[in-house]
Amino acid sequence: MRVITQQSLGGPEVLTIVDAPEPQPLPTEVLVRVKAIGLNPLEARLRAGEFPLLGLPPFVLGWDISGVVKEAPGTWRFRPGDEVFGMPLFPRAANAYAEAVSAPALHLARKPASLSHVEASALPVVGLTAWQGLVDIGGVKEGDRVLVHGGGGGVGHVAIQIAKALGAHVITTASGSKRKFVEGFGPDEVIDYTAVDFTKAVRDVDVVLDTIGGDTVERSLDVLRPGGHLVTAVAEEDLELIARYEAAGMRFSGIAVEPDPVALRGLVDLVDQGRLRVHVQETFPFERVADAHRLLEGGHLQGKLVLTV
Repeated sequence: MRVITQQSLGGPEVLTIVDAPEPQPLPTEVLVRVKAIGLNPLEARLRAGEFPLLGLPPFVLGWDISGVVKEAPGTWRFRPGDEVFGMPLFPRAANAYAEAVSAPALHLARKPASLSHVEASALPVVGLTAWQGLVDIGGVKEGDRVLVHGGGGGVGHVAIQIAKALGAHVITTASGSKRKFVEGFGPDEVIDYTAVDFTKAVRDVDVVLDTIGGDTVERSLDVLRPGGHLVTAVAEEDLELIARYEAAGMRFSGIAVEPDPVALRGLVDLVDQGRLRVHVQETFPFERVADAHRLLEGGHLQGKLVLTV
């Protein structure tokens, strides 16, 4: 099979395609013939050496996959021929930039029939991040006021839809150029952060889901109601911020996404109900992974990028 690997840290040009033996699934694992691979901004940082999650090269990036089960030794969950998707093993290496991946069956779910492999591969990381942030940590319930920062991004556009499905009043921030795109996912209010200070326009929020970081997290303290909850996917270890929130009587939680079969099935249910969709901005063939990474690290994406195999 072909695998995209790197022998050194650096720019997109370090990503190279090599031949490698297929992985051998252990009992309770399945071998998936990959059809599509979702790309995430973290992977550009790992490639460049900005974040040492996988150690030093050589390594293979990637976690988001959708494909067809080829082998399923010792597990009752899937059979060869089943279409599956998921985010296996994170934060350990899943080696997903490959034509075949061996993954724990528990980390996968059956692909919704209404989603193509491309769409399904774009959902796991962003969907699980949003679900775990809003449902598991944030405890969002009907009638809550929820502010989603970065509504046009991968996590953001999915989070809007999950919060709406939970019955929340959803406010989101986005640049003016993304306004129409973001409105298509059903938020109750869209704030153009390039023209309006969100701290002047929003009040009494129950849960803030942050995907931006920086001073956005600090300023979000001003929009929460007493006892409100800030959940961030990018500033989870800022002890000073945590202390500031707690001193003000607010809650502060960081989220590091993890494989979650319950949440994955929850996402599938929302897709099947027609209440959740994922937007793919652009697809790239496997051979153009470097081009995909150049766009990925440029930021300001609408939704997700996907490699097709």
